[in-house]
Amino acid sequence: MSISEQAYIADNVIIGDNVIIEDGVYIDYNVIIRDNVHIKRNTYIGARCILGEYLADFYRDSKNKYHPLIVGEDSIIRSETILYGDSVIGDHFQTGHRVTIREKAIIGNNVRIGTLSDIQGHCIIEDYVNLHSNVHIGMKSVIKKYAWIFPYVVLTNDPNPPSEQLLGVTVNEYAVIATGSIILPGVDIGKDSLIAAGAIVTKDVPGMKVYGGNPAKEMCDITKIKNRTTGEAVYPWRYTFDRGMPWHGIGYDKWVAKDK
Repeated sequence: MSISEQAYIADNVIIGDNVIIEDGVYIDYNVIIRDNVHIKRNTYIGARCILGEYLADFYRDSKNKYHPLIVGEDSIIRSETILYGDSVIGDHFQTGHRVTIREKAIIGNNVRIGTLSDIQGHCIIEDYVNLHSNVHIGMKSVIKKYAWIFPYVVLTNDPNPPSEQLLGVTVNEYAVIATGSIILPGVDIGKDSLIAAGAIVTKDVPGMKVYGGNPAKEMCDITKIKNRTTGEAVYPWRYTFDRGMPWHGIGYDKWVAKDK
């Protein structure tokens, strides 16, 4: 066990074996940190969180196996969030309250997951992905950089429920899935596409297209969508929105040119 003297640990925190807590970590009341958890520097853990939660193999003999959890630096894990073992979470990660992330999740940097969202493990979530509240991500999903998923969206994975076959959804870069949409197993959501609110998506969506309805059908190219107030084009959104993005304050094109 290695706990920095520069970490703050409130009352009634339970810490297991082989735990690493780095400088500047703040752990609030009644948190449970199970074995083999590594919390990197300047991370905040809210009250009543559980980190390194048991996997299914614990319940066979009540012994915790080796399932490490890594939480990146400068992260904010809000109260009552549960993070299972066998996961790696990047830097500048944030959750809302009561988020669940199951085992074998690989999460990049600057990812935000909203209150009451449920990540069912065996997933890949890349950098700068934003998931709002009450989002359900089925096992084997892949969400690529800069994608947005809004409240009450469900990514499914079982084509013939109940079955042992799992087909994860893929959401490509810069795609936006609006509130209340359901994406069926194995569907590929193309780069820069927009899924309209309440859509039921049953087939792959090409890049740069708007899909909506039940079943979802192509409505138009995303460049046809205008701001209702100004009448200006709003998609691709990366040219009109920069809050929390690496191109904040400089513009997307200048940011891309800077990295070349």
